[in-house]
Amino acid sequence: MAGTGRPPTDQVGFVRRIGLFQATAINMSQMCGIGPFVTIPLMVAAFGGPHAVIGFVAGAVLALADGLIWAELGASLPGAGGSYVYLRQAFQYRTGKLMPFLFVWTMMLYFPVALSTGVIGFVQYLTYLWPGMTQTQGDVTGLVLIALVVASLWGRVENLARITAVLWCVMIASVVLVIAAAYTHFSPDLAFTYPAGAFELTSNHFWIGFAAGLTIGIYDYGGYNTTAYMGAEIKNPGRNIPRSIIYSILGIMAIYLLLQIGTLGVVDWKEMLDPESTASSSIASAVMETTWGKGAADAVTVLILVTAVASVFTGLLGASRIPYNAAREKVFFRPFAILHQRHRFPVLGLLSMGGIGCVAFLIGRHTDLATLIQLLLTVVVLVQALGQIAAVTVLRRRQPGLRRPYRMWLYPLPSLVALVGWLVIYGYADRNSPGRHPIEWSLAWVGAGCVAFLLWARYEKVWPFGPREISEEYLHGADPDTEPAAGAGSVPDPRPDAEGGTGPDAGPGTDPDGDPGTGVPAER
Repeated sequence: MAGTGRPPTDQVGFVRRIGLFQATAINMSQMCGIGPFVTIPLMVAAFGGPHAVIGFVAGAVLALADGLIWAELGASLPGAGGSYVYLRQAFQYRTGKLMPFLFVWTMMLYFPVALSTGVIGFVQYLTYLWPGMTQTQGDVTGLVLIALVVASLWGRVENLARITAVLWCVMIASVVLVIAAAYTHFSPDLAFTYPAGAFELTSNHFWIGFAAGLTIGIYDYGGYNTTAYMGAEIKNPGRNIPRSIIYSILGIMAIYLLLQIGTLGVVDWKEMLDPESTASSSIASAVMETTWGKGAADAVTVLILVTAVASVFTGLLGASRIPYNAAREKVFFRPFAILHQRHRFPVLGLLSMGGIGCVAFLIGRHTDLATLIQLLLTVVVLVQALGQIAAVTVLRRRQPGLRRPYRMWLYPLPSLVALVGWLVIYGYADRNSPGRHPIEWSLAWVGAGCVAFLLWARYEKVWPFGPREISEEYLHGADPDTEPAAGAGSVPDPRPDAEGGTGPDAGPGTDPDGDPGTGVPAER
């Protein structure tokens, strides 16, 4: 049953009040969580030396190429939902609601796994303050932390903006202090003395290490797309979404390079490969202790622990809303749309995300963090990354009249660079996690999602068991770049009795049910 749908502004919802500066800051705060504090030793292990900085540069190149895809899609489809909106609009003509359903399905695994990496980072840094912690005590500590976060979210959360601001300040303080300490005691010999054969490009060992480093690098840059998820709240989205993505990637790249090179100029990279060394589990603490002493190291470690807890809290808050919003729009299982009777939060989404996060945390603790990152990225490649690369081309062909205030520079070159980068990550995943089979697990998860979609589609009587519902609301909607800021709306809820909804992955705000809806990707 074809139709044009309602224009995005027919329904009052989110307000477009986030400008370029705030949008860029939001992206950068999501990108720089605990990730770099736990992945520097992993990057060094992948390359086998201080030339590990290549991984962060390669990750930035992939992030920039992929970011230009997000920029075009976000500028032309500026609604709350990000990938959910893009995949729904691009693939509705042939496969109905399959792609947005699979996106929510993969996010049911992706976000809990991403959150669990933050919990693992918390436990790693806690060992610096609690050196006698056993494996079992670490496992219990992580599970208790997840349970406490779920319990704290078991009710209304009224101070999301304050929590985000505190997280930003603590994160910035942690990074600035570590960088400052590193460069007050910087040794060029440590940072720029490379092992023999470090740059042998004909060596298979180099390219396996490069693929592992690229995986870690893009994991650390994750979050550059946050403003695209918050498209319904960005002023002048056609201008500000692309710029916020590009500026945040370049800014974080500078921060990461300073942090990586500074760390390598203080701590011998060989120490990072020793599992008994503080440098392998708490590299920032090791830098601070070497430069400014134990007291400074303890203080920065506490800041990093706060960063980890806050990122898990805000990440789980947003992740739990994704299946809820999709279910409200009848693109996921209906039970996920049920809110707590008193506190009005999505019960099943919160519990399921917390439960999967616990399992992922234990898997990571009893394998390694690198394996968890490999699983995390292989899952997201199949549906989201490759799906959006195709979506740019599909939408140019299917909706040539769609307003595109930003068109990808040098199209299709960034798409091709992103395609190669994501395929390298996916193709080398099993080699970089021998015996863990991340490729097979990702295929199994997506395959299970296809089966779940067929069961759901049969029950809901939609394609392939019913008509395809074509909605081209952005093609026929008003230009959000010319609207008054106070009049901007969200992606329309297809229900006739909708009170004003939030699409999946909506950015920080309060939905009509009183829930602080946020689809901001989980911080690492």
